[in-house]
Amino acid sequence: MLSIDPGNQSDRENYKLLIGSIVPRPIAFVTTLTDDGILNGAPFSYFSIVSSNPPMISLSVQRKTGVMKDTARNAKGRREFVVHIVDESNVKQVNETAANIPSNRSEVELAGMTPVQSDEISVPGIKESKIRMECVLEHALELGGTPDSPGTDLLIARIVKFHFADEIIENGHIDAQKLAPISRMAGNYYSKLGQLFEIERPE
Repeated sequence: MLSIDPGNQSDRENYKLLIGSIVPRPIAFVTTLTDDGILNGAPFSYFSIVSSNPPMISLSVQRKTGVMKDTARNAKGRREFVVHIVDESNVKQVNETAANIPSNRSEVELAGMTPVQSDEISVPGIKESKIRMECVLEHALELGGTPDSPGTDLLIARIVKFHFADEIIENGHIDAQKLAPISRMAGNYYSKLGQLFEIERPE
């Protein structure tokens, strides 16, 4: 077995090992509002559940050469954002929002997505998603990098409203096949939902 000390590698080399090892990863498409009211949208695969009581999620927004990304800046400023689950029906549009455009332009508009008003927060979501979660920011941590130039903004958010497409809910549960989620792999690769199997947990 090959053993590697991450301290002897570059950030890029460690990044490639991480995104190739921790797979598949769910993709959060996140909408935020700028100070000028521009609807920003971007995908993130450093994303997971934190708690169910109350429902909380985590989102890790990597900085580029120490510079905070629009999503983290907007989320910290307004303390609100919407998280959408990426699926087969919207993944191509979501991929378009990863383009590097000025913060005064809307990625949502660029991708031809449809804004939809939220119930509990000021930030709109998008209509082209089967699941969206209205979130308020609970904690924001600067991690990694150096004390003068952090490498990551870790956002911990509490969900204040869930929205689900009617067709994916069955007997109070989400039908994964009907959701058809998309996961992130390494490089330019994504994955669809594969074969499901069940293993009973020991008591």
